[in-house]
Amino acid sequence: MAEAMMLGGSASKKVKLDDTAFGERFRRALLHESVRAEQAARRRGTAATKTRGMVTGGGAKPWRQKGTGRARAGSSRSPVWTGGGTVFGPQPRSYTFKVNRKERRAALRSALSLHAGRDSIAVLDAASFTEPRTRQAHELLEDWGQPRPTLVVLGAEESAAALSFRNLTRVAVRTPADVGVTELVGAASLVVSEAALADLSARASKAPRGKEGE
Repeated sequence: MAEAMMLGGSASKKVKLDDTAFGERFRRALLHESVRAEQAARRRGTAATKTRGMVTGGGAKPWRQKGTGRARAGSSRSPVWTGGGTVFGPQPRSYTFKVNRKERRAALRSALSLHAGRDSIAVLDAASFTEPRTRQAHELLEDWGQPRPTLVVLGAEESAAALSFRNLTRVAVRTPADVGVTELVGAASLVVSEAALADLSARASKAPRGKEGE
């Protein structure tokens, strides 16, 4: 069974991690697909260009068809003209694509297990932050000695700890609901409060609908 170091409490205390959520084998292809899906879903998809039918002007023929020595032209808003319309330019669209629920959970377990396997995960005693103290948060991470960027996952009610970590360089603070595979893969180290750890484990190990309900 995987274990994680406790930060902010007893230095020698170890927290046991759920085997289902933190014992998944590394699945590169599934992680890649999940990261692509999450990043694609975050794209706004609002880029747009005007076709020649949308550009103002260009209704009159620039010059007569023959006799000028120049190439024939029917509109000054042709795509080959400066100020003309765009051919095959981007239009507003959605970039999202589907990844099955079972695959998303397997990717989440794989990302969590990756941190557990390389001992880059620690459990934070959020109760030790009775008020926001950035210095205390900085000292905890420095004593831990893991590289950054660091992802800190805290419960919504653990605001004192969140305020303590959020101003640190290369440290991101998220709630369990906001944590995706992208954040886990992009972090070199992971700090999770005890409350957030339970939520993450539940998200990763929840059975498909029809088995335990959902």
